[in-house]
Amino acid sequence: MYKTFPHQFCTPCPAFCLSLVDKRMETVLISGGTGLVGSHLSKKLRAKGYEVAVLSRSDPGSVQAVETADYIIHLAGANIGAGRWTARRKQQILDSRVNTANDIYEQVAASRHPKLKAFISASATGYYGAVTTDKIFAEDDPAATDFLGETCRLWEAAAEGFQALGARTVKIRTGVVLTGRGGALEKMSLPVKMGVGSAIGSGGQYLPWIHIDDLCGIYIKAVEDSGMEGAYNAVAPDHRTNREFTQTLAHVLKKPLWFPPVPALAMRMLFGQMSEILLEGSRVSSSKISQKGYQFLFPDLEEALKDLL
Repeated sequence: MYKTFPHQFCTPCPAFCLSLVDKRMETVLISGGTGLVGSHLSKKLRAKGYEVAVLSRSDPGSVQAVETADYIIHLAGANIGAGRWTARRKQQILDSRVNTANDIYEQVAASRHPKLKAFISASATGYYGAVTTDKIFAEDDPAATDFLGETCRLWEAAAEGFQALGARTVKIRTGVVLTGRGGALEKMSLPVKMGVGSAIGSGGQYLPWIHIDDLCGIYIKAVEDSGMEGAYNAVAPDHRTNREFTQTLAHVLKKPLWFPPVPALAMRMLFGQMSEILLEGSRVSSSKISQKGYQFLFPDLEEALKDLL
């Protein structure tokens, strides 16, 4: 409901000074809302006036919010870089993404008065596979058939089910997220700070990246722009190889790079198949989200690193 009241400085003419207040805040429910991206995104959404709920199986209130949320952002998923990709670990990575989306779908579908406006799901640039090529991948390219590609394909397929409920569906294919604390950048910065930083493998593999503020900005745009549907790459327009990224990081930290690249064989022995995400990588296009009107806050790697470090 809307309520009007005269402006405090216009008591002689209240009829000409009416303001609208008490408009019901829209609610955004986030699965994985306590994670690295979810915690940043929650703060930014609240700052814009949204009511934010975090999905938790142990909190009956948050589960009930599935039936009342205006928007659902699905970020839940086990960390793909947290350990070797054993058969059991691979299944955990897949299930943590797909099963959660399916559970949410079933609850929304079963609710008596579903009013979900949009379901916005995380995905990853791993959709295009762990491969190093000259190709610049865009959203209309098919999913790769390796583990990463198949995981992302099934992840996105689970999100697409919400279209049958009349909800606008958006899939955000995210590159390496750079944050000031935690995450990939903290791990990459440590050896450089200690003076033992170096490129990995050939160093020629590309590293699609994005500043956390831009990633949150893209999610907020996906909430607010009713014209956004389908897949969007969430990567900065600045393409950098692993070698170039490491050199820029060392420059920003004012540290030398003395050591030769870490041999690919050593990475494979240390991490097994999971080393693919470190040793391979191609360029990924950001044109679609830019054409949709999103303006990157940090389109340049050096400026992004200076802001975060």
